[in-house]
Amino acid sequence: MNNSEFQKIIAETDEPIIVDFWAAWCAPCMRTKPILEKLAKEYEGEVRFMPINADQSREVLEKFRVFGIPTVITIRNGKEVGRITGAQNEAGYRVMFKSLAEGGEVKVPLRPFDRMLRLGAGTLFIMIGISTSSWILAGIGGILAFMGVYDRCPIWNAATGMLRRN
Repeated sequence: MNNSEFQKIIAETDEPIIVDFWAAWCAPCMRTKPILEKLAKEYEGEVRFMPINADQSREVLEKFRVFGIPTVITIRNGKEVGRITGAQNEAGYRVMFKSLAEGGEVKVPLRPFDRMLRLGAGTLFIMIGISTSSWILAGIGGILAFMGVYDRCPIWNAATGMLRRN
């Protein structure tokens, strides 16, 4: 599929769209494909599902700046409103389908493993930074740790909410 064909489909479709960029040689893509197809059947009539073979659609990948697969992009009214790169579990993809079908904001929560990995790495960097008096390492650790909890921070949510409205 080339970019003009893709843009035509987006323009003619009233439903929100979930686009799955995949490739036959991609093992994570093959793991997520049955999950996405199951959810597509579940939300048929509410959300349109478009699997796009990355090897055959270079123009579309370039247009959406897709650098890794699997990448799942959500589109509402012709605009990208959400993106996940990398394999997710069914719960993560279900949140995308449900949010898009209900017209809400498309946000995929961090998986507990990802949250703990970020917090642990951040803590480690902070400890190494303090013990070696390297405030740069401690600062990087603080940023990493914050990346593990930013989605639960009310100040962050308020600030990004104000920026989205402008």
